[in-house]
Amino acid sequence: MKCPVCTMEELLSHADRWECATCGHEWPREAEAPAALLVKDAHGTVLNGGDTVTLIKDLKLRGSSQVLKQGTRVKNIRLVEGDHEIDCRIDGSSMGLKAEFVKKVTE
Repeated sequence: MKCPVCTMEELLSHADRWECATCGHEWPREAEAPAALLVKDAHGTVLNGGDTVTLIKDLKLRGSSQVLKQGTRVKNIRLVEGDHEIDCRIDGSSMGLKAEFVKKVTE
């Protein structure tokens, strides 16, 4: 990291700010970036937002008699924190999936 005023690299670290040892300029610390969410499919392949995945087994929809069939392709997934790591749309309905029931499609 460098001082934004004099571009020197000699910095003093304080709890809430940085201070340049050369010119004395002070500026606030930036909040640390949150750790990237790491989600892996059933085969251990890392998933990213926007990927296409395929269901590896039939899944019953809770509160319904419908079943999502094995082999169903889900495009443009979104990764989220929580019990169901994947938010997606299947046949126009929004739902959450667990990553352990999908595999990444490589095209």
